[in-house]
Amino acid sequence: MRKQTMNRDWIATARTLSEALPYLQRYTGAVVVVKFGGNAMGDDAAMAEFARDIVLMRQVGMNPVVVHGGGPMINDLLGKLGITSDWVRGKRVTDKATVEVVEMVLSGLVNKRIVQAINDQGGRAVGISGKDDDLMVCEPDDPELGFVGRPVEMNVQVLRDLYNAGIIPVVAPVGTGVNDNETFNVNGDTAAGAIAGALQADRLLLLTDVSGVKNKVGEVVTQMTPDEVRAMIGDGTIAGGMIPKTETALKALEDGVRAVVILDGRVPNACLLELFTDHGAGSLIRSTEPRVKPRKR
Repeated sequence: MRKQTMNRDWIATARTLSEALPYLQRYTGAVVVVKFGGNAMGDDAAMAEFARDIVLMRQVGMNPVVVHGGGPMINDLLGKLGITSDWVRGKRVTDKATVEVVEMVLSGLVNKRIVQAINDQGGRAVGISGKDDDLMVCEPDDPELGFVGRPVEMNVQVLRDLYNAGIIPVVAPVGTGVNDNETFNVNGDTAAGAIAGALQADRLLLLTDVSGVKNKVGEVVTQMTPDEVRAMIGDGTIAGGMIPKTETALKALEDGVRAVVILDGRVPNACLLELFTDHGAGSLIRSTEPRVKPRKR
């Protein structure tokens, strides 16, 4: 009985690999920007699984670029240091002391943990921030928020140099200022969208803690056009924290990204499900580009 079960497992694995062939061919050489964040970052097993997926993407000929957040880790260290934050319209006011902590956590602790996880899975990863080689030059997003930045100039050749050399870039969303070498904290989704746009990426994957964009009855919408997204924002169907994510998606599409997917990073192998199956995962936002096959959902 055990041998029969094992044989069925092997056959299923072989069938899965065979069915993935059109997608493996489709994405050979493609640039895929992956925004990694949420609860998965704090779980060692989930981190290892994510890293393994990224290494597999690289192994089959894709060019993944990882951009990460780190809000919970920032909050934890600010608390330990006794630094309190004010909030304006749901966003943290980031003063000089706070932005120093942000840079320390994102460029140091979080970035290197992801790099190590990828290297542990047999990949070659290098961690950088948006300040390196002036990758991400920013202006203040809102004067009331202090050192919260909005990217206004992207210099992504350093990323191309890395992935053309077979190295997976891991980017901390910390940018440099236009003037006086200031440091800016940049929202992780915003940074990922700006990088994807500048690279003319094939895909931008925004990993979140929700299953995707939902309609009025709570069902995940698996495929959407920009006009449909704008309509859902306008009538209040898309609300709260999903608004900035979908706005990031729309901006990325305008900048030349072929498609954006908002998906649940807590789902095992979420990136692989989206890229290498006809089922997909989460909500795909695109203009007119067809998939290899239509989604079954």
